Amino acid sequence: MHKKLSFSLSLLAVFCSAQAHAGGLALYGGSIDNAALSNAGVAARAQGADTISGNIAGLTYGKGTQVNAGAAVLWGEIKPDLQDANQTGGNGSNALNPVLAPMGYISHQLDDQWTIGFGSYGDFGDELDYDNDWAGRYFIQNAKLVGASLVPSVAYRFNDQWSFGLGLRAMYGMVDLQLAQSNAKPPFCTGAGPNANCPGPDGKVKYDDEEWGYGANAGIIYSPQEGTRIGLAYTSKVDLDFNGDLKVDGIGGGRVIPRQDLETGLDADVTVPQTATVSLFHQLDTQWAVLASANWQDHSEFSTIGIKIDSLGVDQDADLHWKDTYHGSLGLQYQATPQWLWNAGVGYDSAAVDSNHRIWSLPATDTTRASVGTVVALDESTSVHVAYMLTWLGNVNVSEERHATAVTTEKVAEGKLQDAYVQYLGAGMTIRF
Repeated sequence: MHKKLSFSLSLLAVFCSAQAHAGGLALYGGSIDNAALSNAGVAARAQGADTISGNIAGLTYGKGTQVNAGAAVLWGEIKPDLQDANQTGGNGSNALNPVLAPMGYISHQLDDQWTIGFGSYGDFGDELDYDNDWAGRYFIQNAKLVGASLVPSVAYRFNDQWSFGLGLRAMYGMVDLQLAQSNAKPPFCTGAGPNANCPGPDGKVKYDDEEWGYGANAGIIYSPQEGTRIGLAYTSKVDLDFNGDLKVDGIGGGRVIPRQDLETGLDADVTVPQTATVSLFHQLDTQWAVLASANWQDHSEFSTIGIKIDSLGVDQDADLHWKDTYHGSLGLQYQATPQWLWNAGVGYDSAAVDSNHRIWSLPATDTTRASVGTVVALDESTSVHVAYMLTWLGNVNVSEERHATAVTTEKVAEGKLQDAYVQYLGAGMTIRF
């Protein structure tokens, strides 16, 4: 029992790096226009209150009071294709459930130098729902991960060239995991062959909790000339200390061990990693602008999670073998008319984990993004924003094992996700006062 519980707890370690990948979807769409550009220019664009999600220093480029609100839905296909599994069950259906990502921002210019603001947006989201009877059910059945931030912010313009911004970040984190617990293995079976008495239906291992963590966002923008901006943005690490209950329902059930439910407290200390982004925005002429971004995420330092269960004597670290990730993106803006702006971008994110350490609960891999969007000015004070982004994961190899002893493999689920992808469609509105 101790071994099976300790393995199920290691699934919580996906939260350490959930910010990075589709499967733990990084919401570059925390802003509709950022999604339309595949994150290109995110730390230098500074074109509205939504700059809080990219670079708070950009608030100094806004005039008066601005309110921006919107929502996006993410959906796609993450369907397992198992080549090697030593338990019953099939591949299952599409595991990716739609994810709704609302967002909202407000900024207010106090004077020519000071601007304040507040932002609420999603950092990452993941809702995987594999079939309960699929062949990898002992690794994961359901996994839901959510990270969303509230960021009160202030920005100061030193002069026409330099601006600085700082925000306090309160992150809400939620985790909800479920996997199957086999009852058809010793010590729950008695006898052998056709006369063996085994319990039958699988049990369930469940864990859910929600917590708050705190950090800071900071940014600076340098404008060497009108129409050109270089931005540098930093987000600190955020610690999320989960302390929910681990529930094991329907364990046992044979002659030796009656079927029963177990529950014990579980403490899991996880960290969302720090990041740094550098971006460029350059106006080529009155219609065209080019944008670019490069981003680093510190996954290698925070790829472990501390797990503690006092009632079982468990106090250990789970190592996910994650490494630092890097993002690059390029984008274009085209002002077709005074009322109509087009956005387009492409981006690439490196993989945080090698294929031999990839797990079904978070099939993280390198991703390629392509996006398009538009901003339509209805009048001088109101504009509508729309964005579409395709994130391509491709063929993702996954091989996961559980060991009964150091030398005996108990469960195997090896296969791939075939042509996996995620789509994003978002819309919002900005009102200026």
